[in-house]
Amino acid sequence: MRLAIQSSPADVVIVGSGAGGGMAAYVLTRAGVNVTVLEAGGPWDNTTDSAMLTWPYDSPRRGASTRLKPFGEFDGCIGGWDIPGEPYTVAPGERFRWWRARMVGGRTNHWGRISLRFGPRDFKAKTFDGLGDDWPISYDDVRPYYDKLEQLVGVFGSKENIPNAPDSIFLPPPKPRCYELLVQEAAHRLNVTCVPSRLSILTKPLNGRAACHYCGQCGRGCKTNSNFSSTNVLIAPALKTGKLTLKTNAMAREITLDRTGRASGVTYVDTTDGSEHHIDARVVVVAASACETSRLLLNSKSASFPNGLANGSGTVGKYLTDTTGTDVSGFIPKMMDHVPHNHDGVGGMHVYMPWWLDNKTLGFPRGYHIEVWGGADLPDYGILGGIQNYPPGGGYGKELKQNYRRYYGAYVGFSGRGEMIPNEGSYCEIDPHVVDKWGIPVLRFHWKFTDHEYLQVKHMQETFRALIAEMGGEVYSPMPTKEDGYGIAAGGVIIHELGGARMGADPKTSVVNSNCQTHEVKNLFVADGAPFTSQADKNPTWTIMALRWSSRHGKHLLPPRSLRPTSGRRCGSSWISSFPVMSARGARPMPAYPSSWTSC
Repeated sequence: MRLAIQSSPADVVIVGSGAGGGMAAYVLTRAGVNVTVLEAGGPWDNTTDSAMLTWPYDSPRRGASTRLKPFGEFDGCIGGWDIPGEPYTVAPGERFRWWRARMVGGRTNHWGRISLRFGPRDFKAKTFDGLGDDWPISYDDVRPYYDKLEQLVGVFGSKENIPNAPDSIFLPPPKPRCYELLVQEAAHRLNVTCVPSRLSILTKPLNGRAACHYCGQCGRGCKTNSNFSSTNVLIAPALKTGKLTLKTNAMAREITLDRTGRASGVTYVDTTDGSEHHIDARVVVVAASACETSRLLLNSKSASFPNGLANGSGTVGKYLTDTTGTDVSGFIPKMMDHVPHNHDGVGGMHVYMPWWLDNKTLGFPRGYHIEVWGGADLPDYGILGGIQNYPPGGGYGKELKQNYRRYYGAYVGFSGRGEMIPNEGSYCEIDPHVVDKWGIPVLRFHWKFTDHEYLQVKHMQETFRALIAEMGGEVYSPMPTKEDGYGIAAGGVIIHELGGARMGADPKTSVVNSNCQTHEVKNLFVADGAPFTSQADKNPTWTIMALRWSSRHGKHLLPPRSLRPTSGRRCGSSWISSFPVMSARGARPMPAYPSSWTSC
């Protein structure tokens, strides 16, 4: 097949438009850099495409899930565990599920907006317990960029001065709802820290975006841009600069190299017709999500990198982690027959529980936080999990309707989200026998939890059951056994995969340096969760975006200040030159850098 070549090269091409890709595009276009973003999915605009105010009864499905909307047909994210034509495989006897987004904004359209800074200990955990590896950077290196991020995006919460759960620049938090007040009371009696949650949803107007109106449907996509997604908080402003070209339905196949070993661009497939294209670029930034990034690097083979691009260490795809997780829910009798009242709020929790214990007194080394859910959500398909689970056991007619009213909202649930320690048994590789519908080799996953994770999840289960009992409730399910892994979610199910191109100071054991720049290809950067040296007991998106804004990453993508565009002129730098492209598909000359980019 003959490649279609973009007529003029980009300064920077970014693969992916989610948290990392969106932030990189935002920062670079505002600095005057010409950027092209390749997005594997289709267009999406939450201000026009969201089903935010659609009633479940408007659909014959009543909101039930679909193949590409596994979290409900009104969900604001297109993708899922099973994407037609895009398989992946799992090693025999192992458990892993891979959730992917296929739309502008990527997984930020699915994300629950839980916006937690990593703490000082999270960057240096090995120093404290000897497990895993320390990051080559510290909390103090990233802290200024958390500040910038929060001033742009907005996050509500409260200052609590918890050492390893750093405070942010907070907007006021919403008040706890009825069931959350009961949770707070029970947590206090059990000496479990319970504080206002930290979500990137606006409770006051910020930067031209309206405050949340508390419809509670954040997961559907916000028509008023009151919650965060890359789509309209990062990508849309970048487009307005005139410096961003956004190519949708563009599935990256390979990163190409020139004869000097530098990245020269990206070959991609137009998924609407299967045609293949190449875009030349001075710098390549990969932000396709941790596993997809690993796949792209492993598939970008050449004589210089026979085992995958930037993989001289052999660690591309290695040391994958996912947040540990388990859930418990229960019936709370005191919440029956509630007086109808306005219990609206954001589409997420108003309270949460950061890690509150000292692991030295426990049988496992790392902690977790607790997410809270329940109450009177918008009724749709599967409401209450089935009325048959409640004391009357179901019914018919008027009695059934009355029972739904009595028990509606009379439940509470807890989800644990903890830190997995990287291990050599959790990794992805190219499956030598399977390709997707465009002929691109797919990933095969290997997954292993250790007692560190199993015992942590056992503690989650015990804590959640104690909280429900303290509320006078009844847990719906029996305590999972050791043989069942204490109810631990399979790898990938929490959708927080990290690693695969980890950060480190030693090129022999890592893929990128402290600037997220690959050790072996100096104009190739990784801008998603793949560089994470370790997990934390926090959701990773906030740190992905802070790292992308950090000058530790961004300054290496920009020309020197003296050579940036000034007074309407465009100025080049020494790292931009004319060179041929070399890949498995042969070599060809790359267009010369525009003559208007001359040194100033």
